[in-house]
Amino acid sequence: MTQIEGKVRFGVGLGADTAPGDLPAIVDHLERSGADSVWFSELVYSPAVDPFIGMAYTLSRTTRLKAGTSVAILPGRHPVLVAKQVASLAALAPKRVLPVFGLHSALPAERDVFAVPRGRRGAVFDESLELLRAVLSGRDVSFDGEFFTIRSADVQPVPARPVDIWLGGSGPAALARIGCLADGWLGSFLTPAEAGAARRQIEREADAAGREIEPDHYGISLAVAAGEIPDDVHAMARRRRPDIDPSELIAADWPTLHRRIDEYVDAGLTKFVIRAVGRGDREAFLERFVGELLPRQN
Repeated sequence: MTQIEGKVRFGVGLGADTAPGDLPAIVDHLERSGADSVWFSELVYSPAVDPFIGMAYTLSRTTRLKAGTSVAILPGRHPVLVAKQVASLAALAPKRVLPVFGLHSALPAERDVFAVPRGRRGAVFDESLELLRAVLSGRDVSFDGEFFTIRSADVQPVPARPVDIWLGGSGPAALARIGCLADGWLGSFLTPAEAGAARRQIEREADAAGREIEPDHYGISLAVAAGEIPDDVHAMARRRRPDIDPSELIAADWPTLHRRIDEYVDAGLTKFVIRAVGRGDREAFLERFVGELLPRQN
């Protein structure tokens, strides 16, 4: 298997079918097994736990497992309130909070929930990130922007160690935003070649902005089936990426996932959020995740 400098890490992504009652067993299993992380998606109209609630629950129940969002929507939330949530989590569980933010929901039905001025979502995102960072890094913050005006914001406690803010997205504007404003990138629905090209573009954007992103702060969310990609998942992937065969984006089985991970590592990615697709046994998936992937961590 491919070797790479930097920390290769694997976490479990939870989907829409993960109800609140499922969470204790999942979190306990991952903590006990030595998994790196668990990730909560923004799925408002589903039984899934809210990402920030899920992170708080996980971090309070564990001592080493990290918790992240994959991804939470930032435009449509007030960034000072988000900063308070992130700062609180970081104080409760230092070095175990992994916030990843996105531009809008992948589900059209949920996009109206995160209301911003029409046609200005990207601009709101940029300003939200700027204000979020300012409030997380200092006290008595005043800010005059197009969308937010704040006087003497004083979110406490200011994290003793800066919290890395990662972003999702893969379009040209998203990659430029990541290079200019983010500490890392979590992609999805990209082939290894596309992911490698995205990483290189982010690096160019960061260099142009006088910034540098840590070389092992590039990751991707991947799906694995239990032997065959279900028809509904195949159709969803086709709608999401009509230009790509779904089998290139979703691994039908674990051997395929291993080969695909090698290709992503070769492309420069080291962080992987693995989610199950289909209606297989969750316990069996977690056991396979632990047995198959944790030995690949370095």
